[in-house]
Amino acid sequence: MTKKCDLTGKNSMTGNNVSHANNKSKRKFFPNLQSVSLYSEKLESKLSFKVAASTLRTVEKSGGIDKFLLNSDAKKLSSLAKKYKKNILKKLDFEKIKTSQ
Repeated sequence: MTKKCDLTGKNSMTGNNVSHANNKSKRKFFPNLQSVSLYSEKLESKLSFKVAASTLRTVEKSGGIDKFLLNSDAKKLSSLAKKYKKNILKKLDFEKIKTSQ
């Protein structure tokens, strides 16, 4: 598995370890990934993701996983997150049709 955030696409970066003698050696900086289950109010179930800690704060700030997925760009989302976004959109359209009748 790649070390990549499912919701924002944040992945590893490269850089250098620099010693006191200014010797440089290559290294990687990995995102702080956490396995989390977030509750979707629209789907009425828990959704499991591998998410960076900074993304968790962003999800909470935006008002929950449903609003975050609806407002996020599909290019950055993983295939699993795209599937959940599609299901949420279907549920919203179904609710609109049901309330209009």
